[in-house]
Amino acid sequence: MPLPPADAAPIPDDGAEPEDTAVVTAVATPEAIEIVEPGDAPNAVQAEGHAVPRKPARGAPATGTVVADPSSGARLIHLRAAGVSLVLSLAPRRLPSVLHWGADLGDVDGAMLTELHRASIPAPAPNDVDEPPVIGVDVLPEHASGWRGRPGLTGQRDGRGWSPLIERTALDIETWSEGGGRVVVDGVDAESDLAVRVEIEMLPTGLLRQRAGVTANPAAPDTAGGVGSADTADGCHAAAPGVGADAGGAHASGVDTAGDDVVGTDVAGTDTVGADVAVADVAVADVAGVATAVDSAVAHTSTTPTPIAVGATDAASTTSAVGGAAWSAARQSRDTPYALGGLTLALPVPPVATELFDLAGRWGRERAPQRAPFLVGSHTRENRRGRTGADAPLILAAGTEGFDFRSGEVWAVHVAWSGNQLAYAERLADGTAVLGGGELLAAGEVRLAAGEGYVGPWLYAAYGIGFDGVAARFHEHLRARPHHPRRARPVMLNTWEAVYFDHDLDRLVELARRGAEVGVERYVLDDGWFRHRRHDRAGLGDWYVDPDVWPDGLTPLIEQVRALGMEFGLWFEPEMVNPDSDLARAHPDWILGFADRTPLLSRNQLVLDLGNPEVFAYLLERLDSLLSEYDISYVKWDHNRDLIDAGRPPTGAAGVHQQTLAVYRLLDELRSRHPDVEIESCSSGGLRIDLGILERADRVWGSDVIDPLERQQIQRWTSQLLPPELVGSHVGAPRAHTTARTHALSFRAGTALFGSFGIEWDLTSASEQDRAELAEWVALYKELRPLLHTGTLVRAEQHDPSFALHGIVARDGGEGVFSLVQLATPVTAIPGVVRLPGLDPERDYDVAVQAPGHRPALRMRRDVPWIDGGARLSGRVLDRVGLRAPAMHPEQLLLIRARAVPR
Repeated sequence: MPLPPADAAPIPDDGAEPEDTAVVTAVATPEAIEIVEPGDAPNAVQAEGHAVPRKPARGAPATGTVVADPSSGARLIHLRAAGVSLVLSLAPRRLPSVLHWGADLGDVDGAMLTELHRASIPAPAPNDVDEPPVIGVDVLPEHASGWRGRPGLTGQRDGRGWSPLIERTALDIETWSEGGGRVVVDGVDAESDLAVRVEIEMLPTGLLRQRAGVTANPAAPDTAGGVGSADTADGCHAAAPGVGADAGGAHASGVDTAGDDVVGTDVAGTDTVGADVAVADVAVADVAGVATAVDSAVAHTSTTPTPIAVGATDAASTTSAVGGAAWSAARQSRDTPYALGGLTLALPVPPVATELFDLAGRWGRERAPQRAPFLVGSHTRENRRGRTGADAPLILAAGTEGFDFRSGEVWAVHVAWSGNQLAYAERLADGTAVLGGGELLAAGEVRLAAGEGYVGPWLYAAYGIGFDGVAARFHEHLRARPHHPRRARPVMLNTWEAVYFDHDLDRLVELARRGAEVGVERYVLDDGWFRHRRHDRAGLGDWYVDPDVWPDGLTPLIEQVRALGMEFGLWFEPEMVNPDSDLARAHPDWILGFADRTPLLSRNQLVLDLGNPEVFAYLLERLDSLLSEYDISYVKWDHNRDLIDAGRPPTGAAGVHQQTLAVYRLLDELRSRHPDVEIESCSSGGLRIDLGILERADRVWGSDVIDPLERQQIQRWTSQLLPPELVGSHVGAPRAHTTARTHALSFRAGTALFGSFGIEWDLTSASEQDRAELAEWVALYKELRPLLHTGTLVRAEQHDPSFALHGIVARDGGEGVFSLVQLATPVTAIPGVVRLPGLDPERDYDVAVQAPGHRPALRMRRDVPWIDGGARLSGRVLDRVGLRAPAMHPEQLLLIRARAVPR
């Protein structure tokens, strides 16, 4: 077909719907094609880092259905993946609303989707607005549409434009052959002079994620002739969040990946509805100004969703998809920036979700569970710490009454952001209930001038049966990432609790020798190696090796460590500075705070303004130089204080948003320059654990507390989001440094086993017997880590709080390893029965105690028979009946191994 001229104006969405309402089911074909709303201006721009999808393989099953409801004119979209369904309704010129998010609905055809839409129309509420009710819940709720709950987009221009009503201008739909798909919707609001983009992805794992972006004065001309340009110096603002071209500058819409014209055929390449689905041709200019024709009613499919970097912004200057006299007439003064108050997204949960769950905590007691009834009103978790925080909810879940690890329907959300954030659950007076979240912005923190934009973090959402079903969604997603650690997680020895600041080459070399003897594979030198760092009151920011302590640099230690067969890692805390440092004395203007008052100290340190290009350049140069000079394979990246009163010099403007993006950029740049260096995110222990930082880190530190009794709970709930291979868990000294409790080595090592195993103990002072037993545990970890770090997490429902049981079951069900933990003295004299969940119900298993955890001295004198002789039972019996628990002393554990055997 002929192409229109490059300067052709985009065709606006006039709200018209096609006469042909036949179902278009997207299936895998050799073409990459898209469904485009008739009359919409197609928009194929993708966020930074999101590549054009690869060609799908032929013959994959249908994973989505799209139909137009003839009675309402709404577009209905059904996406499916891994036992989860998402049904969206797009009323004419409206943003998406969710009719269903939850259990898989099966192969729903277009007629049934239409009936579902009609059956979802609510009755008018008494004393309500006279407009027809919204069907479902808008993912970006709007006060102007009659929503009485938390609005999704808030902001204003000198008091105007505070209640936007977004009109849809473009729609793009993809389905992926592995399952799921992507829906991208663009819209504008003339009153507030804003353009909005909403992205919704159903990932092949069944995990849902969505995010939104907003651009002020999107049609404002700039020097490039597009829609504003990105503020590339600090990454805060960008051009309209995707209007006109993909990230690579090539328009993919309406053309298959080979460049052939697919117009005039249906999505399967054959006639499925008695006529081709092609309806009309529209055009849009790509970033190079070359117009590409697209078919306005064909489906866009691809094989895999390419991950989008969290916090990324679309930096392309593009041709506006927004125009028209009405828009221009309503436009407000361009001299007034739009002060963004917030951009949060929401998802509905059904009335059966009557209970709420999230996590609280403090330093040393991270991730403490809490539950509450889901009543009318709002349960809001706001974080103003400038980092994720010990009291972060991690997930906010709603579920059916009494939901537990293995039972009940559960819906949960997680905000993938490492700065200030909020997550909320809200039930309105009409009974509608939602979960939502996003970044928590301070007053004036984001002010958008003409052409500038903001992109919020991803809001992840998981549906499953029980906590384990939800956890499995997150674990599968993380393990599917291209950058997920693939090699075996090495046994680590960290020097912190062994030597603290007492750095001495001979002592550290001897510690390395002892570590090598027990099987350590990575040796990490913690805090204390740089200038003036003899205690925690000085030196932060002076990232030069201390010549007084290390006259020959770190090379002598690194060479010894490498000669012993271990990798070498090094500790940093780049975002922080001590007032007693050369850096602070030379550059007081590099520190977050206000000119007229002294910043608040915490842990004797202040925070550097990484949004300042000079600060960023200094830190990048110092870290890059050290990683280039020394044979360093691992960085422990610490962050030991909250960002309080974090104003950016010289104006004092709120700085957490910029700081978070700058940290992401610094980590991304270092990973680009040193791709073989692994990075651990540590923050006063486990205070920066979220899926934003996990895009840049290979491991997190679960908690500064390595007392195994505390760690049992901390790790149980950290695993609600992260699989064990990403969570550092160490064997400490017999007497815990943080709690003064004393525990047997079997309890300490057996707890650390279910994570990324490490040691934080002065082995030079450990007894020969302890070192020998520790070597057994290291050997067991190496044997089990292929199972531990690829299998499925299971946690038994225990109604006796003195017991806990968790385990990992192989994906093929061939084996499992479980930890039975005696947390306290039980009330009953005879222990109860413990179930081993997650095994294949149709297979038999040999069940036995796993050494070295079997220590008779750790149990009462009398025991249960199976402990010594084992048992052979089916997976169904082990799950539904279980085994009689042995009588153990409190604060002990027993490892149980189950191996499938032929029947």
